[in-house]
Amino acid sequence: MKLASILIISTLLTGCGTVNTVFRDDMVASNKLARWHSHCDSIPRIYSGAALNYCTLDAEPRHSSGFDGHPAASLILFDLALSGVADTVVLPYTIYLQNKRGDIPKARFE
Repeated sequence: MKLASILIISTLLTGCGTVNTVFRDDMVASNKLARWHSHCDSIPRIYSGAALNYCTLDAEPRHSSGFDGHPAASLILFDLALSGVADTVVLPYTIYLQNKRGDIPKARFE
């Protein structure tokens, strides 16, 4: 049971906006913005998880199933709330990253 709980939690965290922007390579968030046809050209590192979720909501319309590589709006809103909390916890680190590296730009697919 303990192993199952750990697997479920780790699976949920892989979709978390904060995990994708703070703890993974910048190209993960950058490619997601481009793949989902977001209208955001970049996202700040401060509250980047919430910003990624907002930019995902602000993207071109997609299916509502959430199983075709494009998350459903209800899942994005749920993650937005969780990312807001997680972004607050890592705020000192993201302030440092913002000063050192700047915004995360959207990938340009040609």
